[in-house]
Amino acid sequence: MTQLTTMQCEACRADAPKVSDAELPELMRQLPDWTPIVRDGILQLEREYKFKNFKQAWAFHNKVAELAEAEGHHPALLLEWGKLTVTWWSHSIKGLHKNDFICAAKTDALL
Repeated sequence: MTQLTTMQCEACRADAPKVSDAELPELMRQLPDWTPIVRDGILQLEREYKFKNFKQAWAFHNKVAELAEAEGHHPALLLEWGKLTVTWWSHSIKGLHKNDFICAAKTDALL
């Protein structure tokens, strides 16, 4: 499988395929620090990043926001003192698309 950080997001429409049950374990092996969660019935990828203070978490938040804008794919970002929680999922398909895994890998690469 191609390394996720070298891939680009593709346009995701409402009829785009979700990541299959067979694909999910392989993709998760490439993102060991991320957790698949179900929120409001929608499968999502989530990771909490910890920092020494608010300013460092805020700076990372801004990097993730810039990545999201460049990829045209936008996560939920929860900025708190000393941590940033990033949650990726594809709103249009109400679940996980390969784009979410690409963006999660690229988020890790920002550290």
